[in-house]
Amino acid sequence: MGIIERIKEIEAEMARTQKNKATEYHLGQLKAKIAKLRTQLLEPPKGSSGAGEGFEVTKYGHGRVALIGFPSVGKSTLLTLLTGTHSEAASYEFTTLTCIPGIIHYNDTKIQLLDLPGIIEGASEGKGRGRQVIAVSKSSDIVLMVLDASKSEGHRQILTKELEAVGLRLNKRPPQIYFKKKKTGGISFNSTIPLTHVDEKLCYQILHEYKIHNAEVLFREDATVDDLIDVIEGNRKYMKCIYVYNKIDVIGIDDVDKLSRQPNSVVISCNLKLNLDRLLAKMWEEMGLVRVYTKPQGQQPDFTDPVVLSADRGGCSVEDFCNHIHRSLVKDVKYVLVWGISARHYPQHCGLSHVLQDEDVVQIVKKKEREDGGRGRFKSHSNAPARISDREKKAPLKQ
Repeated sequence: MGIIERIKEIEAEMARTQKNKATEYHLGQLKAKIAKLRTQLLEPPKGSSGAGEGFEVTKYGHGRVALIGFPSVGKSTLLTLLTGTHSEAASYEFTTLTCIPGIIHYNDTKIQLLDLPGIIEGASEGKGRGRQVIAVSKSSDIVLMVLDASKSEGHRQILTKELEAVGLRLNKRPPQIYFKKKKTGGISFNSTIPLTHVDEKLCYQILHEYKIHNAEVLFREDATVDDLIDVIEGNRKYMKCIYVYNKIDVIGIDDVDKLSRQPNSVVISCNLKLNLDRLLAKMWEEMGLVRVYTKPQGQQPDFTDPVVLSADRGGCSVEDFCNHIHRSLVKDVKYVLVWGISARHYPQHCGLSHVLQDEDVVQIVKKKEREDGGRGRFKSHSNAPARISDREKKAPLKQ
């Protein structure tokens, strides 16, 4: 029996099992089995070199956005409108068969936009090049899920389910569970708050399903069985997702208003070029890019070419800013002067741990190199402060 058949068999068993207090341990074990099988499904087959027939594109720019959606929802048209890159669009499904990249120039930054082939139900099992599409999506910073506003809401649920099956968690934060494997000592289970979904016995059963018999588990929130399995698997990716409803020109104004009020949602029309500026603003907000401008000593700030930082790509502190310019710069920094939102007064003297905000101006002050041989007529190689080393006289000359 293949992996897909075993997954379907376990899903059928879960569907016919009643959910109550007596069966929660059994359901927990079944969920762990499904998670293990899905992880095996994503692994490359044994004996292969690992280089599959994917269509990965080299990362470029300050951020990466992937377009995901069913066939013929307007992904290629949206890419052409936002980037100017021509992506073939037609009235039949699966017009796009590979990954087509484009660059959005927005707020002095370059954002890479990827037009991916449409995915269908069963994509997590490899149908319709779904596995390659989802693999490229995992390498992105955020996902734009393009949906047809005239179709049913079920499309969004199907796509979310397919992405969750391969370890993508949309608009969720990692669960507050501490998990660490040990060599000996058995399993220690603790929690800082009362738990309603998981108890010690269920945690032991799930860990034994993964053949883990020595580990430390600490719950810092009232997490579910699925959260615990995600932490044990350790290969889940938590991504931000914007739901883009296209073709709003073919539905009523009441439906448009209802869709636009949903969280993380933007309504657009590629045909009439409606609300595209709002989509770009929402993308910018979700990516959290921070532009930092440099100021050489004694000169005006350079507002032409900012250094772009983000929390997802390294961090936004002064140390990250220095590393972005050159790795060896951190050792030479004495202090930095900061102008902008993050500064309490202008300019503010800051250290390496200071967190920068968007459109801050930074001037780096380097340490001065001390001359060898000390100061004045009292030559000294002492490491003491100047006021002490100056008083250390040389030994008298021998006759």
